Amino acid sequence: MDVEKRQKKVLLTGEQIARRAAELGTQISEDFKGETVCLVGTLRGAVMWMAELMKNITCDTVIDFVMASSYGSGTESSGNVKIKKDLDTDIAGKNVIIIEDIIDTGNTLAALRDLFASRRPRSLKICTLLDKPSRRTAAVKADYVGFEIENLFVIGYGLDYDQKYRNLPYVSYLED
Repeated sequence: MDVEKRQKKVLLTGEQIARRAAELGTQISEDFKGETVCLVGTLRGAVMWMAELMKNITCDTVIDFVMASSYGSGTESSGNVKIKKDLDTDIAGKNVIIIEDIIDTGNTLAALRDLFASRRPRSLKICTLLDKPSRRTAAVKADYVGFEIENLFVIGYGLDYDQKYRNLPYVSYLED
């Protein structure tokens, strides 16, 4: 597949993403004023978004990462969620925000939400760069949403196609 020929226009610029991260960082800071929040980034896609977001959070933060996936090397979710790397942090009694790159079917995030909820955090919220509600098959709703998008296969700003294009400083998409 020739991805370069399929890559389309810039959907979201780095500047748009930075502005939205500032807005959400302010909101999170207000919501957790005087408290510590544990940001849990989903590897690998959420790394750029999490870095941008946490620059704008003024309350004390702790960070950790989890790796879970329902995608192989294709563009469709397999529906089978695998936890490849679990948390190093004990989240019992803590304010936890799962930082996600995109919510598509919601299957991966539902599995993570249920796993983390079983560990009895004080609060459990979800923050996503991109939300694609038209594809949702699991009952998942983000508390903090960067942007809602159409049913497009997006790349860039941490999002990949077969582990490529994560380093693009913007979000683009592949056409069919």
